[in-house]
This record gives sequence, C-alpha cells and structure tokens, in this order.
Amino acid sequence: MTPEEFRTYGRLAVDWIADYLERIESYPVLSQVSPGEVRAQLPARPPERGEPFEAVLADLEKVVLPGITHWQHPSFFAYFPSNASGPAILADLLSAGLGVQGMLWATSPACTELEQHVLDWLAELLDLPAAFRSDGPGGGVIQDTASSSILLALLAALHRATGGAARHEGVRGAGGPEGQGDRDREGYAVYASTQVHSALVKASIIAGLGAPAVREIPVDPTTLAMDVAGLREAIEADQRAGIIPVMAVATVGTTSTSAIDPVGEIGEVCREHGIWLHVDAAYAGVAAVCPELRWINDGVGYADSYCTNPHKWLLTNFDCDAFYVADRAPLIGALSILPEYLRNAATESGAVVDYRDWQVPLGRRFRALKLWAVIRWYGTEGLREHIRGHVAAAQEFAEWVRAHPRFEIAAPHPLSLVCFRLRGGEEADEANAALMERLNASGELYLTHTKVNDRVTLRLAIGTTLTERRHVEAAWRRIQEAAAALAG
Repeated sequence: MTPEEFRTYGRLAVDWIADYLERIESYPVLSQVSPGEVRAQLPARPPERGEPFEAVLADLEKVVLPGITHWQHPSFFAYFPSNASGPAILADLLSAGLGVQGMLWATSPACTELEQHVLDWLAELLDLPAAFRSDGPGGGVIQDTASSSILLALLAALHRATGGAARHEGVRGAGGPEGQGDRDREGYAVYASTQVHSALVKASIIAGLGAPAVREIPVDPTTLAMDVAGLREAIEADQRAGIIPVMAVATVGTTSTSAIDPVGEIGEVCREHGIWLHVDAAYAGVAAVCPELRWINDGVGYADSYCTNPHKWLLTNFDCDAFYVADRAPLIGALSILPEYLRNAATESGAVVDYRDWQVPLGRRFRALKLWAVIRWYGTEGLREHIRGHVAAAQEFAEWVRAHPRFEIAAPHPLSLVCFRLRGGEEADEANAALMERLNASGELYLTHTKVNDRVTLRLAIGTTLTERRHVEAAWRRIQEAAAALAG
C-alpha cells in the first residue's frame, strides 16, 4: 500500500468509524448472531491474490458488524464500560502508524518519557500519593489490564517476601516428585475479600502458588466490604501454621457490586505484618478526578501498588491500565533480565527507565499516546463532567427503583453502578434471570447479573462515552415494561 493509497483508504476507514458512531443507536446492543454464523460467511481458504480495501470494508459491514456486541452503544449497561472516544481513537491510529516497540528507553525515548509524564499527570488528577510519581522511588507504567497489574504486584510481593529467592530458586516446590509442589506451595498465602476479581486466583496460579493460596475473607453483608477482623484472623492463623503472608488485595469498586473495602484499616494490618498491599481500583479509581469523590482514596497511602483503568470510565480506548508502585525496586528485581542483545549505553548509565522490566512481555505498544490525547482534549473540566454526569444518572436511577413497589436496591451504589432486583427471596431468582434475558434479547439494552447475599441481582453500569440521562430513562421504562409482561 503506497502512501497515496493509504491516504485514500485511511479517509474511508475514518469515515466508516465516524458513521458507525453516528448511527450506533440503530443497532441492537447485544449481537443477535448464532454460534458459528460469522465463520460460515467467511471463505474457507485465504485469498490467493490481494483484494482491494473496499472489499474489506464491505465485509466489515456485511459479515463482522452483525457479530459485534456494541460496547460503545449508549444503552450498554453490562459489565463495566470499555470506553472509546474520538481523541483516543485518533491517537491509537497514530500509535499504530508510528509502530513503536517501546521495550527500552533507547528503542524510542519519547515512548518511555511521555508515559512517565502522562502517568504523573494522572496521579495529580486523581490526587494519588506522591510516592507513585516518577521522580520518587516508585512510579507508574501502563499495563494492558488490571489482571496484569495484580499478577505483577504478586510477583513483586513474592520477591520482597523471599528476599529475591523466588526469582532465583522459584516458588518452593516447583518441579520435584508428583504432588511435592502442591505441598510446598502451601507455604505462602494471599488475602482478599470474597468479592475480589477472579484475576487474583489466576495470578496465584501463574505465579506458582496455586489457587489454594488465596484466602477469601468474608464481607460485611450490608456493605459487601472486606471484614478486617476476618483478615487479621486469617493472617495470624497462617503465621501460626508457618505460612508466609505475601500480599493482600483491597478493592475499590468490586466488579460484582462496586463495593469499596476499608483500605486504611486493611493497610494498617498489612503494615503491622509486613504484607504487600495492592489496591485494585480498576473501575472506580478514575472517579477521584472529581474532588468530591476523592474519599475513595482513603487509605491508599498504605498501598505498595495501585491500579486503575482509564479504559473503563475515563474515555480512553482499551487497553490502558495505570499501574503504580510506591517502590519500583521489588518489581524490577522480580522481572529484570538483561541479555547481551539488549545491552545499550542508556540502560548501563542507570539514568533511564526501561519499561520491559515493569511488565511480563518484553515488547510494548505506545499506549501513552491515547491517554495523553484524552487528557489534552477534554481537560480536567471535561473529565469531571463525564464522571459527574454518570454518577448523577445512577443515583437518579436508584431513586426510581427504590420508589417502585416491585423492585428493590440490592447493594450500596456510591458511584455509577446500581444493583437491583425484583423483590422476593429465592423464589424471585428465576424471575430476575428471566427479566434480564428478556431485556437483553430485545436488543434495546444490555445488562448483566451477579449474586448479592446469594440472590440473583441485575447490574446496571452507567459509563459509556455516549450515554446520557435519556438513555438511562429509556432503560428504566423498558425494565418496567418487561417486568409487567413477565407478570402477565
């Protein structure tokens, strides 16, 4: 493709994206295709001869688009949002065009230094502790997702807890006779509430500790936040048994209900016992851009590591997880490997950061461009307006639910997620599941569910870039209509 052809087809591609975003409300939110339907429309063999780009765009419209669940649809209320915005999309295009592989400072100094700078900006916007800034002992790095950040925090915590032995000898019991590894892995423990993201269990498996190393701490049945007394009891029981407590995870905005753990109290316990504290604020952390919501940072000063996802609720394309550490040494100590072919003068000088030492893969994209573009385009005022609008809409939705005789609020709703259900005990679970299926099948909105105190509960998560109050109002109207139809 020549530069001139790129100009021609690039304009077509940008026009297609603009048209898609302009007409997105005309599509069913949840894809209506059946399993295998997309593949059935694709040729069995790759083309022998090249095809014009117009043909690719035509099949994008005909074959791909019907199989898309529209995460940018303003009536997408499922999971948590995965935002995209104009400036972020354009910056992602620029990143792709530059084709930077930013594994070392030397492989593109701007890739590293812009990332350091924009993460310092974000730390300032969210009023995070000074230790997370790049001019101190810690600093920030953009990961793909919060799942990677949890794994990295655990690897750093293991490195610190073992004095580096985990790096050189592996987790005790790795290899050896059958079953030996499982017995020795019981020498370490990780702590989190029953509401923690499933990524923690996966991280424990990847790190060689195994799923049994994760201790699930009960939560308060009303707030759904971690019971700190239960955490202390679990830690002390493990210590009496000769098990080493490695890390605790405090969640600020759980995936299930947006519950917020008492980070400060958890931090005090961790500090008392020398345990690494990771704060997972993947969804909720960006809300701290609003001064009135900075209470969600209470206790974050205790954190050894922290992450939040601008790609969830801060107008930035997936993937963009901001991961911070208060002390970079354990992270780099756990991950740094320097083969001869990566040696260079800048690295040897010790004056630069090589982000390859801050992540699992060697290579990395120029992710900072899109976050930089978003912050510059919207400014602090625009980012706050975005968050405040969604929080206000969620609170209004909760009031509508609370006033309805057939519905109830199932969990606290401090931010933009509301958990609600048809009233009733176990007998209402089937009705709530049927209500969700009916709503999703309509294509007019998309909800997901969870369980709160063992009862099926619907989740309405407000946060997509295009969602306005009118979309929330329309969703509530449709929910009431569907509930009435089910009641017969």
